[in-house]
This record gives sequence, structure tokens and C-alpha cells, in this order.
Amino acid sequence: MAQSFDYDSATRAPAADEGRTDTTPLERLAEIAARTAEETGKFANVDAILRIPVTMQVVLGSATIPVANLMKLGRGAVVPLDHRVGEPVDVVVNGRIVARGEVVVVEEDNSRFGVSLTEIVGPLGQGDS
Repeated sequence: MAQSFDYDSATRAPAADEGRTDTTPLERLAEIAARTAEETGKFANVDAILRIPVTMQVVLGSATIPVANLMKLGRGAVVPLDHRVGEPVDVVVNGRIVARGEVVVVEEDNSRFGVSLTEIVGPLGQGDS
């Protein structure tokens, strides 16, 4: 089971930014990384790290079926998944679960879906699944 942590307190901005709500959690994380790098001097160019592309997937569920049944699938076939409606979906980055969330309809375009994050999974090695 993955362990969660209090993301808001871990990424709290300095008192000067206390009232700001115009930044996303990822932007706040980038600001913290940049500030930490400047303060410690350990990273010469954090911007280069922040531009590294990663593969992100949202896993709605999975199913295990025999190859014979897979070969019988056709248009309109339904494959039951192990997640139920309303259960959180896993957000996977480069093969590792980093968060969980709820599927939502994107406001600007009702034909697209998004994920509202509800839980950030703890540091590596703590409950990876």
C-alpha cells in the first residue's frame, strides 16, 4: 500500500506568497526545487532537469485474460477492469505510481477527460506497488 504525505505543508511557499492561489502544485514544486538549488548550490542548472520529458499514464484499471479470450474480442466487446466506478485511478510516471486521483471532465472541452489529484504517493521505496 502506498504511503501518502501532506503535500500542501511540504510545498508551502514563504510567507510573502501566503495568499497566492494562481500557481499549480507542479509550479510550486518547481519553485521549491529552484529555490533549494539556489540555496544549496548543489545543482548548477535546475532548469535543465525540469525540462526532462517523462511519460505519464493514468491507469483506469487492468485485467488478466487468456490469449484465447483476447483473440475472440471484437468491436463492442467489454473487458471488465479491476477498478470500480468511483475508485481512484493511479497516476504513473516512468513506470512508478506517483499519485492517485479522480477522473473528471475537462471544463473547456466536454469531450476530454482529466485527472484531479487526490493523493500524492510518498517517497521512493515507501509502499510502491
